[in-house]
Amino acid sequence: MNDQLSAGASLPRPDKGHRGIGAISTYLQRAIETGAYSEGDRLPPERQLAETFQAARSTVRRALDQLERAGLVSRRLGSGTFVGANAAANRRHLDLTDQISPLQLIEARLAVEPFTTRLAVLHATRRNLDDMETVLAQAEHSTNDKDEFSKWDGEFHLLIAQASANPLLLNVYRQINHVRLHAQWDAMKEKILTPDVIADYNRQHRVIYNALHERDGQAAHTLITEHLEKARDDLLRANSP
Repeated sequence: MNDQLSAGASLPRPDKGHRGIGAISTYLQRAIETGAYSEGDRLPPERQLAETFQAARSTVRRALDQLERAGLVSRRLGSGTFVGANAAANRRHLDLTDQISPLQLIEARLAVEPFTTRLAVLHATRRNLDDMETVLAQAEHSTNDKDEFSKWDGEFHLLIAQASANPLLLNVYRQINHVRLHAQWDAMKEKILTPDVIADYNRQHRVIYNALHERDGQAAHTLITEHLEKARDDLLRANSP
């Protein structure tokens, strides 16, 4: 990549609707997946991205965190943020991602997450549970911030997948999180995530965590199924005329 693009000079300035965490991560994801940045390329520094997006550096940092969790970038201390090896694979799946609706995403999660949660009951370590509790506390302090809650929501469910101790299921859930960065879900999030809905989701997350902590597989399976069914119902209501 030429120096001008590596420095971010050719990255077009987004409009005012592209300054939140989810919008910035989606914008950069598109730049990576369409080939504006290739594997191994260094993204512009956080300071420059903050100027481009007219956003706080902390907002840019959290957007980059989302891309890192999706496997699109890697951070190297003292060197910067680089496009990861998964970028090419993600480009190959771009057409599929475009075809997946928010409702289809929820249906896929209902097929995968209840069983993954049963495995997490069996295999979760003390560290897994401590990490979940930390993330839940962050989510519970994000009732009025859709982007911040979405970040911690995705992290909580990813931690459950990690606790399953099944690398294939973890990889599947990383793909689910990748789709959740997509613009279709980002638009639905704006309709669905009111403070009351976020508070409901936080309460459900907490009881799911309690079931995991108590090693109650049946309760954990039932609770996460109910949680995802509520998310599906909220989505259908948001889409109804």
